[in-house]
Amino acid sequence: MTLSPSACLSEVGVSIWLDDLSKDRLTSGSLKNLMQNHHVVGVTSNPTIFAGAVSGSDSYATDLARMARAGASPEEAVFEVMIADIQGACDVLRPVFDSTSGQDGRVSLEVSPLLAHDTSGTIAQAKELWARVDRPNLMIKIPATKAGLPAITEVIGTGISVNVTLIFSLERYAEVIEAYFAGIEKALSSGIDISTIRSVASFFVSRVDSAVDALLDADGGEAAAAVRSQAAVANARLAYELFRVEHSSDRVHALIAKGMRRQRPLWASTGVKDPALPPAYYVTELAVFDVVNTMPEKTLLALESEGVVEGDRVTGHSDAARETMSVLQELGISLSDITDHLEADGVEKFVQSWRELLDTVASAMGKSQ
Repeated sequence: MTLSPSACLSEVGVSIWLDDLSKDRLTSGSLKNLMQNHHVVGVTSNPTIFAGAVSGSDSYATDLARMARAGASPEEAVFEVMIADIQGACDVLRPVFDSTSGQDGRVSLEVSPLLAHDTSGTIAQAKELWARVDRPNLMIKIPATKAGLPAITEVIGTGISVNVTLIFSLERYAEVIEAYFAGIEKALSSGIDISTIRSVASFFVSRVDSAVDALLDADGGEAAAAVRSQAAVANARLAYELFRVEHSSDRVHALIAKGMRRQRPLWASTGVKDPALPPAYYVTELAVFDVVNTMPEKTLLALESEGVVEGDRVTGHSDAARETMSVLQELGISLSDITDHLEADGVEKFVQSWRELLDTVASAMGKSQ
């Protein structure tokens, strides 16, 4: 029997996670359907996703009205509805978590983006959310800002599983990997069973092409046209190479022998922004063993209807990726400047979504009183 594209992707070694969550998706059985028919084995969420879920559905009205009567603040109400959705998704995915020994079946909940540059605040909220959700298959999302790095180490050091988000550059990714190893060593020294700790490093993809391609189009030359829509895939392929290299040292082998799990790369922002690209471009071109690809439902269904999974498209492509980076440099395009901007912009976009979410909830709670 011919395998579906999602099945083929899973066969390569990619864990398919859904980049979306809402109360409606849980109550309608949509998440279960995607698990059964499209090989979804995890869920990620972020402030933008929750803002869309709350503003686009009446499903939260009863809960928000109850919290308004109880005198809850909009932020307290936001976390309560988010935690309920996260718990529901964790419960739906628990069989996957159990059958994969905790590798998949994971659901991610992000700390407030207002804490992106607050190390101590991030640590405190990560611990609070971990305790409130109270599910072993939870992952706490922490952004890979400079302030986020020590928070990642501290939170992992207490035995909490972490999804490190908003990674754009290889330099920052190397720091994230080190933060993970340091956290594992901290947990080990505290007597924690490190085999229970899982982490993924969310490396953002399509936003890189959006920024680079705008500069290439402005250049207008043949050399620029030749590398259009190649920067993001090249950047991610080099990230995978870095993942393999950093996980091959004697230090890491010793930690693995004591129970450490590898911090898998997670390809994020994999929906195409350019309509000229195949809709599953950032899925099929980044297929490789031991990674996660989190995608919106639209991208997942496009993969099933139009995608062609040709096996491993990452291993052995590092030299070509470096050549792409060399061409960009020769064209005067600084990828480090672009990724620095994308990190700052990513934080700001999540802050904006968070504030919109608070405003939406405040308005709904006000109407219910």
